[in-house]
Amino acid sequence: MVDAVDYLLSSVPDDSCSTTSSTTSSITTSIPPMDPDSYTFPNHRLKNVMSDPSKTPLLLVACGSFSPTTYLHLRMFEMAADYVKFSTDFELIGGYLSPVSDAYKKAGLASAVHRVAMCQLAVEKTSNWLMVDPWEPMQKEYIPTAVVLDHFDYYINQVLGGIDTGNGTRRPVHVALLAGADLIHTMSTPGVWSEKDLDHILGQYGTFIVERAGTDIDEAIASLQPWKENIYVIQQLIQNDVSSTKIRLFLRREMSVRYLIPSPVIDYIEKHHLYEDEGSSSSTAASTATSAAASNANTASASSARSSRAGKGKGKQGQMEDATTSDVAGE
Repeated sequence: MVDAVDYLLSSVPDDSCSTTSSTTSSITTSIPPMDPDSYTFPNHRLKNVMSDPSKTPLLLVACGSFSPTTYLHLRMFEMAADYVKFSTDFELIGGYLSPVSDAYKKAGLASAVHRVAMCQLAVEKTSNWLMVDPWEPMQKEYIPTAVVLDHFDYYINQVLGGIDTGNGTRRPVHVALLAGADLIHTMSTPGVWSEKDLDHILGQYGTFIVERAGTDIDEAIASLQPWKENIYVIQQLIQNDVSSTKIRLFLRREMSVRYLIPSPVIDYIEKHHLYEDEGSSSSTAASTATSAAASNANTASASSARSSRAGKGKGKQGQMEDATTSDVAGE
């Protein structure tokens, strides 16, 4: 059977691949400059005091391209929140989107400043607990997932000192990775991840996986027995297969993406002429727009402590890890 989306896209002429001209009004958003020396860890929506001190405080982190941010990216956090509430002994205290840096060379990847801005627009307009951390996209080199998790662990537990339990003491927060089903399949594939890397991510942090229709997660988990207790599978009760890849294809063919991604993100894409072609992320136009966006940014900043965490992370994982953890919700 031909996939409905593939059929729809194939029926549109290939020369119809530019977005419509922007007629939207000026869009205001806080876009941090891509400068590691001006970094401040965002914590304005973190829970300050636990509601139930008998539980373990939990922080969820989604690493991804987010090019662009879709409603599925946001829904993953909400599905995870429900799962945590009804099926675990954790108490969720916050959630972060961590876009990859520009060092991740991938077709269709808008510049980091644009992706951070779109993530911010998505969460600030639709959520009261999600945040965007610009530390990873600020880096000039590719940052392995384990190092990103180390970064969050460092700021949450070392800099901020964990969370107040409500009885005068503070408790360390457990940091975990939130990802799609593709991640666990690559982790279970021999030769893709080293055991050291798996133990760092799954052993120290753990992961919450949102399942996808047609995937056999049980089989994948069976080969990850040493870390089985740290892998939490979240059933997707209402199937959603929206992906950033499909959104970019729709935009290139001047097709509507309304109600597939947040409206402020659509307005931003149109204003900055993003995704007019698959290679636009490295074009002069994109670079010019990036510079303009950065010059209007609000500084959210102080000194980066990345060197103190980098030693804890994985060494080199190459593009295979990018293809899994970067594409959190099915790029």
